[in-house]
Amino acid sequence: MRTAVIGIGSLGTIIGALITKNGGQVDLVDSYQPTIDALRAKGATVTGTMELNVPVSALHTDEMEGVYDLFLLTTKQTALHTVMPQLMEHMDENSLVLTLQNGIPEELVSSYVGKERTAGGAVGWGATWLEPGVSRLTSTMKVMENFAFEIGEIDGSDTPRIREAQKILNLVGHTEVLDNLMGIRWAKVLMNATFSGMSAAMADTFGAVLNDETTLRCIAHIADETVRVANACGVRLAIMQGTDFEELKLDSPADIPSKFPIYHRVWDQHAALKASMLQDLEKGRPTEIDFINGIVCRKGDEMGIDTPYNDKVVELVKREEQTGVLHTMKNKEEFLPLLAADDQ
Repeated sequence: MRTAVIGIGSLGTIIGALITKNGGQVDLVDSYQPTIDALRAKGATVTGTMELNVPVSALHTDEMEGVYDLFLLTTKQTALHTVMPQLMEHMDENSLVLTLQNGIPEELVSSYVGKERTAGGAVGWGATWLEPGVSRLTSTMKVMENFAFEIGEIDGSDTPRIREAQKILNLVGHTEVLDNLMGIRWAKVLMNATFSGMSAAMADTFGAVLNDETTLRCIAHIADETVRVANACGVRLAIMQGTDFEELKLDSPADIPSKFPIYHRVWDQHAALKASMLQDLEKGRPTEIDFINGIVCRKGDEMGIDTPYNDKVVELVKREEQTGVLHTMKNKEEFLPLLAADDQ
């Protein structure tokens, strides 16, 4: 399959580097010229839990030619209205857009190219963008070897094209094809709403929020709200990274300590990760908060389910966006009234 990675940030750099290193043919495509210049001059560089430098094929979006069979979409959802018309110029009826973005982007992607040319998946590992062409892998190699990607067709069918996409992504790390794409999506929303949301709101790493009892209690409530909203939408969360996130639903706040081992089992492997939303805040850029915690809030409103903890995360991150002021872990104080009310 003629393949392009669209969006060469923290994830796209690593995906493109590993596909190339392991024998795949792929173009790394971005609209930011300094990224293209760096990739052409120095190759794609991976640091952290993996050390790697690979010469790659790098193209500016305007330099794409001909038709591609597969687009691996790793841009932020905030860029979709710009990116999708550009991709459509290089698609035919058999082309596939496989979105590996946060949130639940399939509806918007398919509004451009149709459901018949849209598939999706979740990325099970994390990375930090360091500079154009350089990313740090912050998850363990165990995660890459066992839980790199979970992908699927919108209708859950097992098709030759999704299997071809699986072969390509297996060059990066172990990739599962599942028949419950929305279950995958909501499971990844939970992963992001909990630790990415709190990492951004607290201006600190996953490990910092994981090892603080106050923020971990908030995370338990964020997870509970997410599971309840997904269930109300008719979705059962898929098992991800060997964990059934349905188990994170709370019968009462007294259940919270019993959930702590689950969080440590899954997220200790990602303790060094700094949420991409926090990286955006540090650079003064808009975040994807509306597509992560925000989607839980919106769908909760539609379904009549209160989501005060997700609401608070959205409020805090938007305030950080507007003010540019980040207070490491100080914002946890703003959750104390919510926690106190729940404990009564």
